[in-house]
Amino acid sequence: MPIDAETYDYIVVGAGSAGCVLANRLSADPGNRVLVLEAGGRDNWIWFHIPVGYLFAIGNPRADWCFKTEAEAGLNGRALNYPRGKTIGGSSAINAMIYMRGQAADYDHWRQLGLAGWGWDDVLPTFKRHEDHYLGAGAFHGGGGEWRVEFPRLTWKLLDEVRVAAQQAGIPPIADFNTGDNEGSSYFQVNQKRGFRWSAARGFLKPALARPNLRLETGCHTERVLIEHGRAAGVVYRQNGVTRTAKARGEVILAAGAIGSPHLLKLSGIGPAGELAQHGIAVVKDAPGVGANLQDHLQLRMIYKVTGIPTLNEQYHSLFGRAKMGLQFAFLQRGPLTMAPSQLGIFTRSRAEKERADLEFHVQPLSLGKFGEPLHDFPAFTMSVCNLRPTSRGTLTLASADSTAAPRIQPNYLATEEDRRVAADSVRVARRIVGQPALARYRPDELLPGPSVADTEEALARAAGDIGTTIFHPVGTAKMGLASDPLAVVDERLRVFGIAGLRVADASIMPTIVSGNTNSPTIMIAEKAAGMILEDGRR
Repeated sequence: MPIDAETYDYIVVGAGSAGCVLANRLSADPGNRVLVLEAGGRDNWIWFHIPVGYLFAIGNPRADWCFKTEAEAGLNGRALNYPRGKTIGGSSAINAMIYMRGQAADYDHWRQLGLAGWGWDDVLPTFKRHEDHYLGAGAFHGGGGEWRVEFPRLTWKLLDEVRVAAQQAGIPPIADFNTGDNEGSSYFQVNQKRGFRWSAARGFLKPALARPNLRLETGCHTERVLIEHGRAAGVVYRQNGVTRTAKARGEVILAAGAIGSPHLLKLSGIGPAGELAQHGIAVVKDAPGVGANLQDHLQLRMIYKVTGIPTLNEQYHSLFGRAKMGLQFAFLQRGPLTMAPSQLGIFTRSRAEKERADLEFHVQPLSLGKFGEPLHDFPAFTMSVCNLRPTSRGTLTLASADSTAAPRIQPNYLATEEDRRVAADSVRVARRIVGQPALARYRPDELLPGPSVADTEEALARAAGDIGTTIFHPVGTAKMGLASDPLAVVDERLRVFGIAGLRVADASIMPTIVSGNTNSPTIMIAEKAAGMILEDGRR
């Protein structure tokens, strides 16, 4: 039986990107007693802080929940590793550090769905509120906030040449991806500070932990939300082998991410009635949308061998090169150890008739078989491209009523004809860029998917299934929507339909995925959620 409960005003489940923001904002009022429960541990490992540490963190159970998808028909029967951060800061402690908001039209679409307060003009001030941009405050950026944004501390001649090639292919260079229209090419802005990763834990959580009204507990596996008389009354969690309860006089806020939050809702009896009954879970609220609507960006990792221009591959395989990298970081906090996984971004359209950019390229002056493997021993670069607005929808379902059992993740990649067509067009666009005069002198040779893959819809879509992998952007599994939407889980104020005192505030609430990287939009969601929670608490 759970031990006697302590009572808080707010209980936040998850100290990832969203949970760190919620912890900071909800505890800013000393009158609010706030508990944050994190299933992972502290970020006291060097590779959480050195940017290149993602190479060692992803796939490591110290840092990553190491989920796997089910076998995917669209990926020709392959199952994928599905990384999620397992520490305070969540995936912001192991991700690409790319600061990206998406496109204004993404949020205007949410507003057009009837979700008041979620249009671009509504969310831009929220992005700016917590931003500390290296250019300072202005029309599109904030200064002095908790979320540090810097220009990368390393550039590459090869990437500059790819940018010229993109321009020759009709894709112009732009200065900033984050003004509402990201079409063009630019170096990615990154969440770093003086060469170190700047996670949500560093920016939002740790500065707030000195507050006596904020309590963080790590190694806490939340088993279910307590629902009493139709209201979230607290949570049951397990820590160090002991089952405990915590009561909430105000609200319980789930911030466990697009995998964790819907999983916990189902374990708490909130989900599709048939699925819950199948696992012997009493139905508190029949909510068919919990675990539905899973969206993710599938990246196609195209690799090109080159000659006559430096890439990171050669430095990695040189003892002198490795020593130089270490010294550059140790004394200057510069060099390849400060690199985000991707440095150059290119946003463009898969076809001319598209209304706005629907492809995102991540260009890297390196190549490798997969995360966790060494870099290749030949000079090469990678052109990863993803469909920004996939039409395929996946699911997250229970594998067991055991709360420690990972859920079944079925992204359903390339399930629609539209997604297969965009995948084929993505390869064509990459080939068109690489075929421009700016790169001809380096004799790019396509390693993946390879020149033997014919330029037909069928061949290119099958190749996409062979080389496609997640770019780690799952969203939508507890979608925000109107009460009339049978798959909506939360309303526009992120309140769970039919359960008082319970909200979800993370990437799972996105009704449709944003056109870019998802971490900073998740932080924006948490910022808006905190404001609404505090506003409702004063009523």
